[in-house]
Formats: sequence, structure tokens, C-alpha cells
Amino acid sequence: MGQIVITEFMEASAVEKLRAAWPTLYDPELFDAPDRLRTALAEARALIVRNRTIVDAALLDAAPRLRVLGRLGVGVYNIDLAACRARGVEVVPASGANAASVAEYAILAIGMLLRGAFQDTLAVASGEWPRDRLKRGREMAGKTLGILGLGDIGRRVARLARAFDMQIIAHDPVLPLDHSGWSETATEQVSLDELFTRADALTLHVPLEPATRHIVSAARLALMKPNAVLVNASRGGVVDEAALATALRAGRLGGAALDVFEVEPLPIDSPLVGAPGLVLTPHIAGATIESNVRISSLIAARVQVALAMC
Repeated sequence: MGQIVITEFMEASAVEKLRAAWPTLYDPELFDAPDRLRTALAEARALIVRNRTIVDAALLDAAPRLRVLGRLGVGVYNIDLAACRARGVEVVPASGANAASVAEYAILAIGMLLRGAFQDTLAVASGEWPRDRLKRGREMAGKTLGILGLGDIGRRVARLARAFDMQIIAHDPVLPLDHSGWSETATEQVSLDELFTRADALTLHVPLEPATRHIVSAARLALMKPNAVLVNASRGGVVDEAALATALRAGRLGGAALDVFEVEPLPIDSPLVGAPGLVLTPHIAGATIESNVRISSLIAARVQVALAMC
């Protein structure tokens, strides 16, 4: 067994760097084999995971020598931080390494939803010619983009949107009103309700916590323009999925793109299944060839530093 245990996909070059320095067990399916995982952790000093390995107190109990936990991503919702602190385990996320990928996903999804011209390939290939319907798509230029959460990713989205001549408004109760991010991105600060009311496109970039759970509620969806579009590449649970499905089916929203869900994988009986104007992707907004290399390299380096200091 290895002193470093990696339970999910990691770029080969980063794995080899770890192996050159420490005994390393790399098994990208280990997250789905709890008995083997607990056995592997008996002698582990470092554990590296993505988002499918649930690191709770019970798993930590199987790893008495564990000193560092690397997260191949930004969110730590699958990690019991309090249990890690109690056991002296340092948690190392890949902060910022996939921000560009998420920002690009958000702006591309907004453009796709507004234009509405990229989902009829089968119809065109089968001899249909839905030009009259598809020519009613909308431009991004001149539209108001609402950003909920003007952190690193939110600011990247704002800068990309400026290239399309969008007007940017945002709500972020955590970011100080005098933070340079507002002026650098020429973003107007607005209240939460105003954000929902004015946005032609709304993109979410907030963590999941009590204050943000179902922040996109039925009441707030009702504030949105009937042709507005919504993108969530932040966290599942931020959007009330049943309320969103109802709004789409009632024609009270122009469309939505979701990359994250309250339960993942998405259950086949989810109210979202079959809702019109909806694009679903499997939690991959931050996963690109380039971001995977950055994330893996960053975590490999940080884990080695942490182990050297133990």
C-alpha cells in the first residue's frame, strides 16, 4: 500500500511526480470500493480525492497516520472539515486552478441559451429546416448579465461578458463595496431582488451554505423576465430544482443550463428530467484538459510540501 493514496482520476504526469518522491497507490476507482479504500488508508499519510470520495469521520478513523488531504478541485462539500481539524489533517484544495474553465462554461452556456440555435442538429440532418423558429435567437450584445457571487470566477465571467458588450450587474454580500473587483470589471452593485428582476441572463457563482441553499427559489424565479436564462455551475442545492422545472414547463423562463445538482448523478425521477429549454451537464464546468493538468500539478506540489513539513 502507498503512503499517498489517490482515489480518483489524476493526471498521469502528476501521479508520476508523486511516485518519484513517495510510495503512491493510484486507483481512480477506489472511491467506489469502500473496503479496499479503508485497507489502503491504514498506512497512508496523504489522501488525494476529487468529489466522489466522501471523507467523513468514519473514513478518517481508518487512516490514523493521515496528515494531508488533497482535493482535486475547489469545493470541499464532500469533506468533513471539522473531523479533519480534530485529527490534525491539513486540507489542501486546488483553489483557482479551474476558474478559467468554469468562467468559459458559464459565458458559453449563456450565449447558447440566448441564441437557441445549437440543439437542432438531428432535425437539420433528418431533412427538417427549422429556420423560422431558430432565427428568433437573441444576441448577447446589449443584454444585462446578472452575476450572483463576484469572486474570482464571477469576475472572470464579467470580463468575458464585456467582450460581448453585455451590461454587468452583480450581487455579492461578502465582497466589500470598495473592493477593486467592482470597478475593474465595471460591474454595478445591486440588491438580490434587483439582480433577479433586471438580468437577461443570470449566472451563479456562490458556495453552498445555509444562506445560499435554494437562493434561486420559486419566489425569485417569479421575479425574472419570462425570456431570461439561468446558468448554475456553482453548487447543487443553490437552485430549487423543482421550482426551476415548474417555471420552465410554464414558459416563465427562457431556458437554463445546470452543471451541478442536489443529488449527483441526477436521479431519473428528478423533476428536471424532460423540462423544456434545459441543458444538463455532469458537473464538468471546471473539468477541461488544461484545468485537469493545472489542478493535478498544483495538488501534487502542495501535498509534497505538506508531507515534507510533517
